[in-house]
Amino acid sequence: MKNKDRIKVSKEKRDDMLSAIKYYFLKERDEELGDLAASLILDFIIEELAPEFYNKGVCDSQKYMNDRVEDLLSIQI
Repeated sequence: MKNKDRIKVSKEKRDDMLSAIKYYFLKERDEELGDLAASLILDFIIEELAPEFYNKGVCDSQKYMNDRVEDLLSIQI
């Protein structure tokens, strides 16, 4: 994914995500991650995995809106 197309998150949200990654590794794997390791994992998720979830959300939204438009058209006189 090109940098200009990259999903962007606020600094506050990124910090929350990094904390969540560190907590997960500590709790589930008994591994303490530093800031760099957590940041690299988050960057991988954003670049490689998040676009699939984003695209799924777009498709779900399109289907929802199409269903609502069909409902609206059904009330035509």
